[in-house]
Amino acid sequence: MVRFGADDDLRGAEIVGADMSGARLRFTRLDDLDVRQSSLPRAVMRGVDLTGADVDGEIGGMVLNGVEVAPLVEAELDRRWPGRELRAARHVAGQRASYRAVQERWRRTFERVDGMPAGTRDVSVDGEWSFAQTVRHLVMATDAWLRHGVLGIDDGFHPVGLPFSEWDDRAAELGLDVRSTPSWDDVLAARADRVAQVEAFYARATDETLAAPARRLPPWEPADRTLPVWRCLAVVLTEEWEHLRFAVRDLDALASGRPEPSTEAPT
Repeated sequence: MVRFGADDDLRGAEIVGADMSGARLRFTRLDDLDVRQSSLPRAVMRGVDLTGADVDGEIGGMVLNGVEVAPLVEAELDRRWPGRELRAARHVAGQRASYRAVQERWRRTFERVDGMPAGTRDVSVDGEWSFAQTVRHLVMATDAWLRHGVLGIDDGFHPVGLPFSEWDDRAAELGLDVRSTPSWDDVLAARADRVAQVEAFYARATDETLAAPARRLPPWEPADRTLPVWRCLAVVLTEEWEHLRFAVRDLDALASGRPEPSTEAPT
């Protein structure tokens, strides 16, 4: 076991891809710690100071001061974003209502971006995806779970799509180029087409359709895993609602002038 003590200066250290399972931190300063795309299941923290902490991620089963946090957070997010509570409905009417609600919020958010300074859609806040990159990711999410998975379309990925960062090195397998910078018009056209395809699917689907198993799952899922159609579409809806929340958060930051925006691509 590697042991670091008070004489070791690790300020500003960058740890990437390391396995620190079972690591123990005692009397350690972690001010301004930046943790991204990392796994902390079953982490135990006692006597910690989380003043001003900003956490976003999977928190199912998380207990804070003896209170399970996730149900409280989910209830508040559903209150703030009407329609979100139906994203995992097992019936067509519920999912369709959720999808239409989130698209209405996206419509208003697109209008907001159009009214902001030129170039806003390409600005990265705090290393996160820009607005344009977020829209590209939603194209990919629809392609992965509806076109490729539920509909079983071969070569179903639009080239403007942007995968999650863990798949960057294999994006070419899907016909995607994470280093490309497609025009905004091309991104908008792809987005509009995918939204129309989701709407068309809901228009012809029945509750029995949603209960049936999907033809296949995206290539990053275990080969022997199967999911019903409603679960696949729930992923699309969750992506829509969560990335809407992220986009609005970053636009609020830009509108308030904080933090200082960066045009560098997220890493």
